[in-house]
Amino acid sequence: MKKEYDFTNSKKNPYTKILKKQISIRIDSKTIEYFKNLSKENGIPYQNLINLYLRDCAEENKKVKIKWES
Repeated sequence: MKKEYDFTNSKKNPYTKILKKQISIRIDSKTIEYFKNLSKENGIPYQNLINLYLRDCAEENKKVKIKWES
């Protein structure tokens, strides 16, 4: 291993802007089961499917429609 390295010609990592951030989120069992079943059909991990769906919502600027049950 060298004592010093020269990074003057190095390039920034192009993927740093698209890195995912780990968070904790509470999701009900039925929703998780829905995405797990969808995962089996498509061969995509369910967490990736949830991320893709949420990204689509954000890109399309979708608003949440809340209907409270009485």
